[in-house]
This record gives sequence, C-alpha cells and structure tokens, in this order.
Amino acid sequence: MISKIPVARWLLYVFLIGPALAMAYQALSGTEAADMLHPTGEMSVRLMMIAMMIGPAVRLWPRSRWLKRALRHRRHIGVAAFGYAFAHLIFYLVETGTIKFLLDEIGAPGIWTGWLAFFLMLVPALASNDASMRVMKRMWKPVQRLLYAAVAFTVLHWGFLIDEWGPAIVHVAPWLALQLAVLLKFSLSSKTRITS
Repeated sequence: MISKIPVARWLLYVFLIGPALAMAYQALSGTEAADMLHPTGEMSVRLMMIAMMIGPAVRLWPRSRWLKRALRHRRHIGVAAFGYAFAHLIFYLVETGTIKFLLDEIGAPGIWTGWLAFFLMLVPALASNDASMRVMKRMWKPVQRLLYAAVAFTVLHWGFLIDEWGPAIVHVAPWLALQLAVLLKFSLSSKTRITS
C-alpha cells in the first residue's frame, strides 16, 4: 500500500511534517514553550498562504499542469497549517501556565485576535474531509471562506503581539497580490466582452 503512494506526495508529506518533527525534538530537548511560539505560528501562516495562493494562481494560469496538481493537494497543506496553529496554541497554553493568567490577558488585542483566528481556522479544518464535503455540498464554500477572516485576524494577532506590522504583511502580500491580479484579469476581460 505504502509503495503505491506517488513520490511527489511523499515529498509533500516530508515538507509538511518535517518541521513539526524538528520542533517536537526541540520541545522534548528542553526548549522553552515561549521559544516555540514564533516558529509554530510562522509555519502555520506560511502554509495557510501557500494553500490559499493555489486557487487564485489556477485562475490566473488555468493551463498549468503543475498548479492543477497542486490544487489536488491544497487540502493537505491547509490541514497542516491548522496543525501548526494547534501546536502554537498548545505552546501558548503551556507558557501561560494558569487559567487565571490566561483569563487575565484574553482581552488584549494580540490575544483575542489570535483566539478568533484559531477558531476561524478550526471549522474549515474539521470539515476538510470527503465525508464532510459530501454532507455539506454547497455549504462547504462559505465554510472555506472563513479562512479570509482567519487571515485578517492572524495579521492583527501578529502585528499587535510584536508591535510591528511588516513581517505579517510580508507573509500575506503574495496572496493579496494574486487576489488583486485575479480581480484585474476578470474585470478587464468582462470590459472587453462588453465593448466588443
């Protein structure tokens, strides 16, 4: 059974799971939970952006075989992004230590935005399986679109926490650029159809 899995998929799994194994080794080797927050959060954002960039890229370059193959694996990448977000949450809970401390800081902009981003990612992650998609049918798309709000709250979470907006914006900029390119492409093509 294992030998039937294509090499490309194995490479994808290594790409998605490899950093998690390295982070788990660090954590088990005594690295403080606080030091694991940034790598897990950043990896989650990077994978979320990769997953979300595939759709607009396919709309821009519909003939690309490579992008069509990537589209088939988008779900794996998105679920992995949630996995790193979950690890980020676990390290945060370990670092806070007590329920009292957790509740004391939950109203801070850098904290509640992170919680909201996590829960907005949770619903699509739980629904990212064939059975759920069959049951939900057309409702799957609105659930998937929760990720747009998750991106916005992730940027706010990151910016408020470190009091610097550049790194978060740099991470989401390629996805925003692709979305803008798609809008421009289709608005120009619709104007051409109207005038012709």
